[in-house]
Amino acid sequence: MTANRRIVLSSDHAAIPLRQAIAAHVAAKGWEVVDIGPTTPESTDYPRHGEAAARRVASGDCALGIVVCGTGQGIMMAANKVKGVRCGVCADTFSARMIRAHNDANMLALGARVVGEGLALEIVDAFLATEFEGGRHAPRVAMIKALEA
Repeated sequence: MTANRRIVLSSDHAAIPLRQAIAAHVAAKGWEVVDIGPTTPESTDYPRHGEAAARRVASGDCALGIVVCGTGQGIMMAANKVKGVRCGVCADTFSARMIRAHNDANMLALGARVVGEGLALEIVDAFLATEFEGGRHAPRVAMIKALEA
């Protein structure tokens, strides 16, 4: 795994409890967690939280990021607008492994209203344990990066 063991976490109001469970889980695995909130249940806008986390990853401050909203879809879309970020929403461990192995994803999105805590932690583990395979996948990732130019 990467030498930078910092991981940023963010969510909207709908996903605070799941985000906090993920934060504790990844911290127990030796990651330095940068939890950028929110901390209160008042309604908040997921695009702001997805962007803020993505900027931490894109800048290199954090190696990886995990963002959570109700479905995972909206916050993933916002994160992917930041140059250098490849974020995939996952509801199963196979997809979490594949977005890392084949797409070199540096962010994971989860839906708090889609997956329960147990499955979410398994998805996180699969995402964190998988490395980019490179090889035949590298030219395709390069093509995705070229779309940002």
